[in-house]
Amino acid sequence: MAKTMVLCVPFAGAGASVFRPWVPLCEDRFELAAIQLPGREQRFAEDPYQDVAVAVEGLMPEVLERVADAGPVVLFGHSLGAVLSYEIAHRLAATDGVDLAALVVSGSPGPWTRRENGASGLGDEEFLERVREFAGYRHEALEDPEMRELLLPSLRADVEMHESYVPLSDTPLPAPIVSVRGTTDTLVTTEQAMEWGKATSREFDFVEVEGGHMYLVDNAEGLIRVLADVCPG
Repeated sequence: MAKTMVLCVPFAGAGASVFRPWVPLCEDRFELAAIQLPGREQRFAEDPYQDVAVAVEGLMPEVLERVADAGPVVLFGHSLGAVLSYEIAHRLAATDGVDLAALVVSGSPGPWTRRENGASGLGDEEFLERVREFAGYRHEALEDPEMRELLLPSLRADVEMHESYVPLSDTPLPAPIVSVRGTTDTLVTTEQAMEWGKATSREFDFVEVEGGHMYLVDNAEGLIRVLADVCPG
């Protein structure tokens, strides 16, 4: 049986390289891959997406290329990445020849729950402070004025995309969903994380990993164990 591919979707403000430190942790349990959003890293010169539907349409060619010769596929996304991966999962589930084994969503309420106290439209300092409250930490690059100027457009676009998100379909995903939450997450409650059970017509599991909302930065090993358990074989 071909090795399972875990395809990761970045969270707000992040690029695909955020997942690079996970590669040695995966060992031989699964193949790790990540898709790149425009407006960052090697796609920095491209305009970032501001709408989930447009983003999914734009990302699908790369996604399909990645999974074309893969074995089973597990999609993973945290926060903004969770809703993007949910919509991508719907597209993959309807694609012949793709074995969508599971969707793993992290740090996110169910797709029908809207975030309160949004950050879109705020001035720079207020915006960054609100995002810090959301994430539970502030990236050190945002403390440098030049870096902040470079990073703010894509971060603002990501936040707007997340806060304006409305599910593209009410049809449950025909694949298992695992919802992961940090044990001390103050942004997403246990009840909200378990809302994902209504988003699948298949099996649903809820798992907690030690840490806060951004547990995947400080406790990547805990998440890797969850992903390994989800992978077939």
